[in-house]
Amino acid sequence: MSSQDEQFQAGAPEPAASSADDGMTWWYRWLCRIAGVIGGLSCAFAGLWNCVTINPLNIAAGVWMMLNAFVLFLCEAPFCCQFIEFANAVSARADKLRPWQKAAFYCGMAVFPVVLSLTLTTLFGNAIAFATGVLYGMSALGKKGDAISYARIHQQQKQMDEEKLTGALEGQA
Repeated sequence: MSSQDEQFQAGAPEPAASSADDGMTWWYRWLCRIAGVIGGLSCAFAGLWNCVTINPLNIAAGVWMMLNAFVLFLCEAPFCCQFIEFANAVSARADKLRPWQKAAFYCGMAVFPVVLSLTLTTLFGNAIAFATGVLYGMSALGKKGDAISYARIHQQQKQMDEEKLTGALEGQA
């Protein structure tokens, strides 16, 4: 087996591992991926536009935004980076991250250029990348429970408290 075949097999994502751990539905996972791709596009275009200036902070923010776009494409859509040998390995490693880790990473990446150079271009260019982080953060919170299950849990806790109270009263008598 060649070294490229070994790298491909090592970098191939395991579908059972990523879908079982985070509890995301298939449509929400696709929503996050599509938001990541659109966020990458907006970062790339706004970063390129931001670099067309003589202000060094704007240029630094623009370069950082284009780096954000590259990372978003690499993690969320590795098929866009087929010419890069390690794209599948990076994507597989990114798929193994928990949603809250992705949320912190994407939001942190999107905030840095805004802090570096606060302009409308950096704000609007990083908004969708930040929204991708927010989507992953919302998935980290988990599914919302229904009222019936909450009422059942509350009823069970109430019964346990009553049993403890009656047991303590019987022990004193």
